[in-house]
Amino acid sequence: MRIATARRADGRVIWGPIVADRLADVSLRWQSPADLIEDSIDDIGRVAITEAAEGSETTPLDDLTMLPPNPNPSKIICVGVNYADHAAESDRAAESPGHPVLFTRFVSSLVGHLQPVERPSVSHQFDWEGELAVVIGRPTHRVSRSDALGRVAGYSCFMDGTLRDWQRHTSQFTPGKNFDRSGSWGPSIITADEIPDPGSLVLSTILDGEVVQHASTSEMIHDVAAIVSYCSTFTTLEPGDVIATGTPGGVGFARSPQRWLEPGNEVRVVISSIGTLVNQVVDEPT
Repeated sequence: MRIATARRADGRVIWGPIVADRLADVSLRWQSPADLIEDSIDDIGRVAITEAAEGSETTPLDDLTMLPPNPNPSKIICVGVNYADHAAESDRAAESPGHPVLFTRFVSSLVGHLQPVERPSVSHQFDWEGELAVVIGRPTHRVSRSDALGRVAGYSCFMDGTLRDWQRHTSQFTPGKNFDRSGSWGPSIITADEIPDPGSLVLSTILDGEVVQHASTSEMIHDVAAIVSYCSTFTTLEPGDVIATGTPGGVGFARSPQRWLEPGNEVRVVISSIGTLVNQVVDEPT
């Protein structure tokens, strides 16, 4: 099952499952995308969603403005340097952190599929980071690693757009990761029952038709279960919360010469069995 949220031409925001390239509006039954995500975590809930969709109004995806699958999660947690090749190109390979390196993004920093990501006027060091996103389906506090995947509702694509100079103003990543509309996730959440092993996916980032990142999620230093368990130890994860699990090597700042996202570029994050997230780069409005 694929779950998405979008805005209709009349301005109304709807959410529901994607059925044959149309979005079924089940918002009258599930009051928020997070409520829908919570019910999608098990067979009973998915059956209820499917039955509700059969009697719901549907809209062609081409007629909708896609939003992040959950536009207002209570938490957006991101994992840094979680692939060895990216750690090496970041000059952090020697650190070998025993725990995930974490930072957060704000809701205002993310847009949906086919929506422009913005290069801010204060920096042109705008870099790409393709990532696997994990979406939580149940309230989760101090879950063991062995039980952690059972709290995951589904998976999605994530583009952790980064302003590298602002990221490096201090040792904290937050400024460089949170410019308005600088990142994206979507186009939908594919439910976890369709992804039995999140460690066997292939992730690629494609810039204007050129593959600039390519890796297996098996190469993560901290796998999905370890990340969910660790994050749940210090905060309660809520349905609809999203965790971006880190990017592999191949980012722009590590190239020679360095390469940055520019207006007119198209960035695609492609993950096997999950989908393709596409965004055009524009300059922020003046």
